[in-house]
Amino acid sequence: MAYYSIEKRVRADGIPRYRCTVLVKENSKITYRETRTFSKQQIAKTWGINQVSQIEQFGFPQKNDLTKLNLGDLLSKYQSDPNLGEKAGRTKKYVIQLLIDSDIANIKLSELKTHHIVEHCRLRAIGGTSPATISHDISYLRSVLEAAKPIYGIEIDDTVVKDARPLLIQMNLIGKSQRRTRRPINNELELLVKKLKERQSHQSAHIPFVDILNFSILSCMRIGEVCSLRWEDVDYNQRAILVRNRKDPRKKIGNHMLVPLLGMSWDILQTQSKDNDLIFPYNPRSVTAGFQRVRNELGIQDLRYHDLRREGASRLLEQGFSIEEVAQVTGHKNLQTLWNIYISLFPNSLHNKFEKLNRGS
Repeated sequence: MAYYSIEKRVRADGIPRYRCTVLVKENSKITYRETRTFSKQQIAKTWGINQVSQIEQFGFPQKNDLTKLNLGDLLSKYQSDPNLGEKAGRTKKYVIQLLIDSDIANIKLSELKTHHIVEHCRLRAIGGTSPATISHDISYLRSVLEAAKPIYGIEIDDTVVKDARPLLIQMNLIGKSQRRTRRPINNELELLVKKLKERQSHQSAHIPFVDILNFSILSCMRIGEVCSLRWEDVDYNQRAILVRNRKDPRKKIGNHMLVPLLGMSWDILQTQSKDNDLIFPYNPRSVTAGFQRVRNELGIQDLRYHDLRREGASRLLEQGFSIEEVAQVTGHKNLQTLWNIYISLFPNSLHNKFEKLNRGS
């Protein structure tokens, strides 16, 4: 039986869009899906009614009929593929869904040209999206188009994105992200710790914000990694812990690493309750939300929770650890990436080291 549903979505620029999805189910299993996004709800409804009528009269079109498929259909196919879209990282899933909800999704695959790619990027830029973020659109769109022929047997010109890229760079519509160097300065950490102590002392509070913040810095772990650590993975002999499925651009699953817990990070871990399989059994979003509220109350500008990872890595280097040793803690396999993105030394640490060397001589 064929039917349609309409979902309202609001773009980043505040403009509402209406996504109409036509489905065919047989024995509770979806056998056909087609999605298009429209600027008006009534247009979406009319299209849905017409598509359902066409399917009931003539059956649904062949899956790989290029004249019937639009870019949104291909994106949806990729998104629901258990070996591709379903295994994608959070950012890629988000970007593909954004593309499905964009105007470009309505372009037929047989008519998709370079100027459609450029126009999509222009609209994103007008909406205030940065060149680095738009670059994600282009990269992930290209990967979907390149999968069309070998994976789905859809004959399509997958060079449209490649041809558009030089123009997009020239027009400053895409580009690399700015290197971020923000670390807590002055007494920002002391203020945060003091305020977080007040927050966690409330009767209804259950998240040990201060322990998690200090552990995040000392272990150089992402908050998602911290909240996924398990007691069964603690290595008491080596004072280390196995971090499962650590983020890696080449290996999404199975990238397990044994990470040393240096200094007070080991002590913080030992003080946590063992009533749960997880050491820090809290939602990472709740932890970062609490951090952000306190940060905003203090008026601290442009400090993100992820900057604590940079703080931890920079501290280790300032203490005399080599870049290779720091990588053993952060999990970076590319030392250049670690140096360029995560290491941010304060000038006073270099002065201190210079003075220490002079005293030694």
